[in-house]
Amino acid sequence: MSRRRHADDNDGGQAHKRRRTSEPIEIEDRLESLICRVGEKSTSSLESNLEGLAGVLEADLPNYKNKILRILCAVARLLPEKLTVYTTLVGLLNARNYNFGGEFVEAMIRQLKETLKNNLYDEAVHLVRFLSDLVNCHVIAAPSMVAMFENFVSVTQEEDVPQVRSDWFVYVVLSCLPWVGKELYEKKDVEMDRLLSQIEGYLKRRVKTHVPMLQVWTAEKPHPQEEYLDCLWAQIQKLKKDRWQERHILRPYIAFDSVLCEALQHNLPPFTPPGHMPDAQYPMPSVVFRMFDYTDAPEGPVMPGSHSVERFVIEENLHCIIKTHWKERKTCAAQLLSYPGKNKIPLNYHIVEVIFGELFQLPVPPHIDVMYTTLLIELCKLQPGSLPQVLAQATEMMYMRLDTMNTTCIDRLINWFSHHLSNFQFRWSWDDWSDCLAVDQEMPKPKFVKEVLEKCMRLSYHQRIVDLVPPTFSGLIPAEPISIYKYGEESSSSLPGYPVAITMGNAIKNRATNEEILAILKELPNPNQDDDDDEGETFNPLKVDVFLQTLLSVASKSFSHSFSALGKFHEILKTLTESDEGKLHILKVVYDVWRNHPQMIAVLVDKMIRTQITDCAAVANWLFSQDMAHEFTRLYIWEILHSTIRKMDKHVQKIQQELEEAKDKLEKQQHKRRDSGDDEDMDKASEDEEGQLEEQIERLQEKVESAQSEQKNLFLVIFQRFIMLLTEHLVRCETGSVDISTPWYKNCIERLQQIFLMVTAHTHTHTSSYCCLCEDVHRHNSPQPEPKLVFDVPSTFPFVPQHHVTIQQYMGTLENLLFTAELDHHILAVYQQFCALQL
Repeated sequence: MSRRRHADDNDGGQAHKRRRTSEPIEIEDRLESLICRVGEKSTSSLESNLEGLAGVLEADLPNYKNKILRILCAVARLLPEKLTVYTTLVGLLNARNYNFGGEFVEAMIRQLKETLKNNLYDEAVHLVRFLSDLVNCHVIAAPSMVAMFENFVSVTQEEDVPQVRSDWFVYVVLSCLPWVGKELYEKKDVEMDRLLSQIEGYLKRRVKTHVPMLQVWTAEKPHPQEEYLDCLWAQIQKLKKDRWQERHILRPYIAFDSVLCEALQHNLPPFTPPGHMPDAQYPMPSVVFRMFDYTDAPEGPVMPGSHSVERFVIEENLHCIIKTHWKERKTCAAQLLSYPGKNKIPLNYHIVEVIFGELFQLPVPPHIDVMYTTLLIELCKLQPGSLPQVLAQATEMMYMRLDTMNTTCIDRLINWFSHHLSNFQFRWSWDDWSDCLAVDQEMPKPKFVKEVLEKCMRLSYHQRIVDLVPPTFSGLIPAEPISIYKYGEESSSSLPGYPVAITMGNAIKNRATNEEILAILKELPNPNQDDDDDEGETFNPLKVDVFLQTLLSVASKSFSHSFSALGKFHEILKTLTESDEGKLHILKVVYDVWRNHPQMIAVLVDKMIRTQITDCAAVANWLFSQDMAHEFTRLYIWEILHSTIRKMDKHVQKIQQELEEAKDKLEKQQHKRRDSGDDEDMDKASEDEEGQLEEQIERLQEKVESAQSEQKNLFLVIFQRFIMLLTEHLVRCETGSVDISTPWYKNCIERLQQIFLMVTAHTHTHTSSYCCLCEDVHRHNSPQPEPKLVFDVPSTFPFVPQHHVTIQQYMGTLENLLFTAELDHHILAVYQQFCALQL
């Protein structure tokens, strides 16, 4: 009993200690919760909530000042959609405690420097915009803000720097003006006129070769597809013309003007933009996506014009909401639909346009494609009476504009629409699209419908699609996805190898060994070899035909059966495809068997590359071969090619990583030996280990060189084939005095752009802390404890590349061998657009 009482006493003491030490943590969590939730739905007004929160924070400043500073800096960076709420809060705190206001400004400048150092340019935009809005709250003096903007614009005078660097600094300044332009002009009109004049001069001399590669639509009607800086400049010009009157930004600090105007202001410390570094990854230029105008939303509030700054502000806020909540579709949809000021604008139209703008963003969307599908489905559930109609209207408009839509964007539209239909029982008014039946099936509209039905079938089954689609569309319904075994009919008995194929089928079904299979294949003559030719090593296409046709037919029941069959007879397949001819022929056989099942072709080719039955160059040669010319514009062909390029990338990166790890290990081993002193036994063991590591590094270096050589060869094959096909088309059209702009040409030239765009995509950065904060902070009535903010500048990790870096290292070779000055200007223009994106 005494031991139990003693233990109880100890437990009680520990619990008491935990309560005492955890009390500050509980207060910190409460402060974090209060700050993160301010501005959300409440029974009290926003102004009273802000005033109350400012009082609470002021009382806690003596003990928790550093914590409060870190939280406010974090929300400034991570919750830009509540920008003016937090600037008002900081303004109220500054009015009550001038020293705290100064420390906050200094902390923000430190954080801005850190974000720029870490290539976190999106977050840096939020920080600068936050600082600019503090001018409205009388925290920062207007002259010092103008001075910062002047330093930013001075970057445009730098020499030998990428254009994207100057673009970013100009964009930051222009994007802040809807918030602070009026205040700055009232205080510093001469300096602001000079600043805008410098920006105008820069915009006039910018190179915009890249624009055609980034446009969703090639046509300028009904909506011009403007380059993002040109569009923002036009919006700022109109704002200036309207005397800087903006009617959409929530400005809670106006209610506290009498308090804030009495506060002392701070000057920003001198801020010089960090110099250009070779490894800097600046945001890529973009083209503003436009799908709707005021005529498309006839009822209710009027949609702001494309050059109205309100349009920019609304779209910017909606993009911020999606970026904040993209991992939680339900929260994201709810936040979008509860957008402040929603009664003054046609919100559903803005939301749909912004979502499709992100989905179609070139070179890559900000988030994974399927996120946009699930978000739109969730929005339809939350607004069943209105949003589905807007979405249907948008789909109809995109269908009508398919002729001028970028092929990459059509691919994404196909994937989105088929997935969306699968969640709504595949219901659609197909008869409204019957106009596609009266034109050539190679035209964009019938091709789009055919690809959508193909994808729908993958998400359902063939007969269901047949039953759902009107009989008049039968010509666009995909064939039933069954295998075609050319030795399976009695009429095939005259084919070479038919008796052996029958024997082979029985042997496979009876689980014959590899040796027995090879013995059966020896009976087949080689059509590539004369009877008196003794060389037995020549590639035999008949062996590949008979064996693989029979194997795939026997294993045609499912993907798993096919994979198992390839695995079981892997050695035989490797033997039959030792030569380049064999690697190419085996792909032709796969297509012959599964020509009615593109998905099966794709997964089998993928499996064969993984198991090294064939290789990436063979796949590229096959896809561009004359045998596949009739399938060249099909979507699945390009899915296979992109997957092949990605595999090559991953292979090279994997070996490079292994090499770097081995080098690090050797360096540590050498350092360890130097530290060991005179221990001879340890020295001997270390030398042996170092010798093994050096041998390993040598082998890995050879592997890296070999893999990079394969990768280079793959790109050369792809671009060479593109150039050959396009050149033949251009010469044929010129000879026959025919217009070059056929549907095939548009598809082919845009597929070439697509390959370049895939390698142009920079490494995007996302932050797990960012997402965790935003997923949880807005979750009401949650029984879980409050989330913890992460205050350090988040580390980056690669998000996309579909192919990362890769082509840059081969650009010299490409220019010398393929994209020379003698090349037709239509083809060379694509390469020049790609180069312009690298500037």
